[in-house]
Amino acid sequence: MLSHARIWSAIDRLAERNKLSASALARRAGLDPTSFNKSKRTSPDGRPRWPSTESISKILSATGTEIGAFLGLAERRDNRRPLHLVPLLGLAQAGAGGFFDDGGFPAGQGWDEIAFPASGADNVFALEVSGDSMLPLYRDGDTIIVQRDAQCRKGDRVVVKTNEGEVMAKVLSRKTTKSVDLASLNPAHRNRTLALGDIEWMGRIIWASQ
Repeated sequence: MLSHARIWSAIDRLAERNKLSASALARRAGLDPTSFNKSKRTSPDGRPRWPSTESISKILSATGTEIGAFLGLAERRDNRRPLHLVPLLGLAQAGAGGFFDDGGFPAGQGWDEIAFPASGADNVFALEVSGDSMLPLYRDGDTIIVQRDAQCRKGDRVVVKTNEGEVMAKVLSRKTTKSVDLASLNPAHRNRTLALGDIEWMGRIIWASQ
């Protein structure tokens, strides 16, 4: 049976198969980028909203997918963990104002969305890696999932945003009451020591799509 949940799951799986977020899939098909956002899947009064046949036709055409294959995605059941949609932003954009609230959580406009295997974690968002500063662990174009309120311990891979808007991914090597020492993932880039007062927020990397 093609239920509301399965149809939307098929759209998410089609996006994942093409290495896209649901929003990026909509853009590729010439649709409004928010067409497949999680908030659009139910009406304000809680009733389910179904994607139109036109929008499904457009995403199938944009990805070269046959209708039978799409229906297979809707019917497929496997043992993977369920997918969870989280906000997605480019790493360079994360340093700009307006994307995070005062607590360091996603806010405002401009966020895309990406699906990742649900882990039960709350307050998570995704950043798309750019450049080579995170080699060899993360390459340009990889996506990392950050949990903003996770307790960070020595040896954890973390993302830090400074009060000046600099965003960096490092390994937490030491934390005191006054400062944190951060080791670079790429040995070509220098390690950093930051005063706690200079850090706007720090989150732990809990998952990566590579």
